Amino acid sequence: MNATHRLRLPRYDDFEQWHELRRDSRAFLQPWEPTWRADDLTERAFRSRVVRNGQEFHSGLAVPFLLFGGPDEVLLGGLTIGLIRRGASQSCMIGYWMGERHAGKGHMFAALRLAIPYIFGVLELHRIEATCIPENEKSIRLLEGVGFEREGLLRQYLKINGQWRDHTMLSLLSDRASGNGKKENS
Repeated sequence: MNATHRLRLPRYDDFEQWHELRRDSRAFLQPWEPTWRADDLTERAFRSRVVRNGQEFHSGLAVPFLLFGGPDEVLLGGLTIGLIRRGASQSCMIGYWMGERHAGKGHMFAALRLAIPYIFGVLELHRIEATCIPENEKSIRLLEGVGFEREGLLRQYLKINGQWRDHTMLSLLSDRASGNGKKENS
């Protein structure tokens, strides 16, 4: 499945695909995301995002990928490796989104199977963290399916769709993951 999926940094010429996918998926995404600003879907806001993403990548703070699939490089969603922490922590957070028409088809599973070896191998981090609203059972199952384990509940952790929401914390440690993103047998 990974041969047909590609993660890469966003470019200006991704705007049309990104705009269409985010616009068409708005009702699907909004329950799980921060409140969208009025100008979120404008080309100007997208260009600013691309510039900011590039700055974060080059400074080592984040790796904001878009996910493409198939020979036509259709935009499917996005996966961000963010809050990269060095020093004693050697950890990061991941977050992701999927366009509604592509959801539930294994694309994000494939993206995670690409991202996990990159995080542990190329970035040389020790710990990946992810949080999900407890009611987002599909996302929790996805993370558990690639080896993440639940750690606990973060109360009123993020403001999602205008409300402070509790989040389930999950993590994957480098010594618990193999090259395919699955937990090693102990």
